[in-house]
Amino acid sequence: MLPPKYTHVYIQSYKHNGKLHRTWSKGFVVEANTKEIVVVTNKTWVIEADGRRWITREPAVCFFYPDKWYNIIAMIRKNGTYYYCNIASPSIYDGEAIKNIDYDLDVKLFPDGYFEILDEDEYIDHGEKMCYSEELKKIIEHQLKDLIQQIENKKPPFDQNSIKKYYREYQKHIKII
Repeated sequence: MLPPKYTHVYIQSYKHNGKLHRTWSKGFVVEANTKEIVVVTNKTWVIEADGRRWITREPAVCFFYPDKWYNIIAMIRKNGTYYYCNIASPSIYDGEAIKNIDYDLDVKLFPDGYFEILDEDEYIDHGEKMCYSEELKKIIEHQLKDLIQQIENKKPPFDQNSIKKYYREYQKHIKII
């Protein structure tokens, strides 16, 4: 199932134990096909598992994949595009929301091409507490390497053309609604 283009959807991220981790109140769908779902968030409410609420500060183009163990958020800021990549289960849309399971590891990419891997301690801790299987750990580590390779090779969406294309699509259609 795919969300209809040019509509708003909820986004929900869970943890391995089934508990809700984070929700976004809305994302505007600019692309939905069997390879990816692309949504734009802008001034969107985010609710954390502990009840904290905040509003996103800048527009972001978000990429969710049904066959990759990560999702990508490209935050459009005045001084360039910053990427926040979440290692997570493949994303699904079930008619209610885009959903995935967050597996702790993140990669932050800066406009100058520098990137860093975040939350390795959290990954180890949650792996023990939530009993990540050896097979799951191998998948996660392989997908992290794949993601880093895409970043280093500037494969879409790690290029400005992809981000500009989808953000223009958002701007064009959000005015119509």
